[in-house]
Amino acid sequence: MGVNRDLKKATEAYWAGKLSQEDLVAEGKRLRAEHWKIQKDAGVDIIPSNDFSFYDHVLDHIQLFGATPPRYTQHNLDPIDEFFAMGRGHQKPQTDKGPAVDVPSLEMVKWFDSNYHYVKPTLQDGQKFKLNANPKPVAEFLEAKEAGVVTRPVLLGPVSFLTLGKADRGQKVDPIDLLQDLLPVYEELLTKLKEAGAETVQIDEPVLVFDLPPRVKNSFKPAYEKLGSLGDKAPRLVFATYFGDIVHNIDVLRSLQNLYAIHIDVVRNPEQLETVIGALGPKQTLSVGVVDGRNIWKTNFKKAIEKVEVATQKLGKDRVLVASSSSLLHTPHTLASEKKLDEEVKDWFSFACEKAKELTIIAKAVTDGPASVRDEMEANAKSIEARATSKLTNDPKVKERQAKITDEMFERKSPFPTRIAQQQSNLNLPMFPTTTIGSFPQTKDIRIQRNKFTKGEITAEEYEKFIEKEIQDVVKIQDELGLDVYVHGEPERNDMVQYFGERLTGYVFTTHAWVQSYGSRCVRPPIIVGDISRPKAMTVKESKYAASISKKPMKGMLTGPITCLRWSFPRDDIHQSQQAQQLALALRDEVVDLESAGIFVIQVDEPALREGLPLRSGLAREDYLSWAVKSFRLSVAGVKDSTQIHSHFCYSEFQDFFSAIAALDADVLSIENSKSDAKLLKVFVDEAYPRHIGPGVYDIHSPRIPSEQEVKDRVQEMLEYLSPEQLWIDPDCGLKTRQWPETKAALTNMVNAAKSFRAQYAKAS
Repeated sequence: MGVNRDLKKATEAYWAGKLSQEDLVAEGKRLRAEHWKIQKDAGVDIIPSNDFSFYDHVLDHIQLFGATPPRYTQHNLDPIDEFFAMGRGHQKPQTDKGPAVDVPSLEMVKWFDSNYHYVKPTLQDGQKFKLNANPKPVAEFLEAKEAGVVTRPVLLGPVSFLTLGKADRGQKVDPIDLLQDLLPVYEELLTKLKEAGAETVQIDEPVLVFDLPPRVKNSFKPAYEKLGSLGDKAPRLVFATYFGDIVHNIDVLRSLQNLYAIHIDVVRNPEQLETVIGALGPKQTLSVGVVDGRNIWKTNFKKAIEKVEVATQKLGKDRVLVASSSSLLHTPHTLASEKKLDEEVKDWFSFACEKAKELTIIAKAVTDGPASVRDEMEANAKSIEARATSKLTNDPKVKERQAKITDEMFERKSPFPTRIAQQQSNLNLPMFPTTTIGSFPQTKDIRIQRNKFTKGEITAEEYEKFIEKEIQDVVKIQDELGLDVYVHGEPERNDMVQYFGERLTGYVFTTHAWVQSYGSRCVRPPIIVGDISRPKAMTVKESKYAASISKKPMKGMLTGPITCLRWSFPRDDIHQSQQAQQLALALRDEVVDLESAGIFVIQVDEPALREGLPLRSGLAREDYLSWAVKSFRLSVAGVKDSTQIHSHFCYSEFQDFFSAIAALDADVLSIENSKSDAKLLKVFVDEAYPRHIGPGVYDIHSPRIPSEQEVKDRVQEMLEYLSPEQLWIDPDCGLKTRQWPETKAALTNMVNAAKSFRAQYAKAS
């Protein structure tokens, strides 16, 4: 994204018609050159290329391999516009220059257990692959070479590309069946990279950390035998895995001894190191990922060096590479931008630029001995010790409260049938109730006023009056739209996690530590440095005011304990279950205070619940789901039966953890579902799920406006799996990133669709 989110600004300007395609491409080239130089100046020996994307690296591969679905290619869009159409949809009216275009985006899901989202390859029966005429990996390798940097191109591997994909709607293809059709494209690409001068290529196969079906697992050997058979016609291949261990698939690794090198993540799973070493071929190189690509804590040099030396003692220094555990996509750009962080805390952190330097220090210590970097080692040890002994990390009162938690605190007072009867009596909602997920558009004016308040240019009273006026406007708009359960729009909130973190103890905040979530969407995760508690109410004032001017029930909006944890940079010195429990206790107080203030619908969002799920089944997954569910229940169980508890989930394959969803005991669930097959809702039927559900009826990540008929069709699909009494009608997610005209138009169509079904079912009864 660049040090100042340069890519975000450029792409959004291009989408808005304020930046030419030529200038957008030029900005991408500038950023790539800047990032290669940063790594070169840090002393990194092997610098990657093809890790830049205008939207998403998996989407790059979809276009690279000619796997763009026909609904996008038929409009003869410019390649970059076709690319963006797959990522965010494309909608324009008919003009003198051409016909109307209206295509939704492809499905977007979480990248393993991170908060990054990738665009899912969507494949056809009889899918044909063809290498792009100007392959991006080759072009960017040559671009770097011209700038004086010889890079290692990075590709997503063929098995992972297909395994992470799906059959398009109405298609029956099993993606892995397309492997033999895809491999010739990889062969052609690797050959072109060798001709361009690439000596090595990194091929990422992160799906190897999963429990794979036999057909997928057995596909690695023939695939890489075929690619390896290219010999000198192709670069040497570095087979990379990350985000977990591969010991359960070690037989796959043993079958890949024809490859030059293997990369593993020993930050996440150091226990796999010796097993992997034992599975290597006699000449294979091992890339040891010892610098954390997923968190912001300074690397403990002593421990990292010890891990690398385990490898060098068995393989020799010439067969070991020092690397980050994964791409540094998931970490902020540079700590140098943080001018306001407390110096004590700042000394504990390391962002992407700093991690690049850490790599060179660790490598030098292993190669030339620790004495060659004595000053750096001593400073690092001092930082690690200072953090471990700091008073900022420990609050005895928080631990005392945790010790007093009882089993009763996890349980609502009555079962769901009793609760829903009281809630219906209290709220008097119609069939197919409509609501939104929480936020409304954050306009430029909102951002300007928040920035002025932050800088002290306006008083707290002036800012509060501005926020009240925004809430009034949002309530009036919901009156006009005819929604059934309102929200206050969240104009005062900068981010759904940061806002709460700023009002809790135990957190610190950055000013420029942005990371990409999807496309141009960036988030600035707060950092948990110590024990967490709530000094005072966080949201009650705004929600109470909104309820006082509302004709309909007002929904209080909170971010759940697991999402607050997962969308922060968590501590690595205590277990995440303890951090989640501390967050749950703080949120429990807030939920009770909202109810006392007259808010009888309270949504506690947990979009990150699936994200935290361990990648493999087994005890670790069971343990995670146990403490995650208990944390949610602890946060909401203090209210009366008549108060309705909602929760929301982002794009999730919820069939993987349905028992946990049911165990949350939320009265109403809303789920991002507009780009998923409605058949996924079948799990709610199979498990006889008794509570209420609001599957999203349209995609909020795209500016595209769904028609009323489109929403009706979506609802009709849902009614094949859910009862009318269960179904809520809502968008996929919050509307913060959208503009008001498209928001009003889409919600008007959504509300009209709900009214149509109400009328239809009223006649039937």
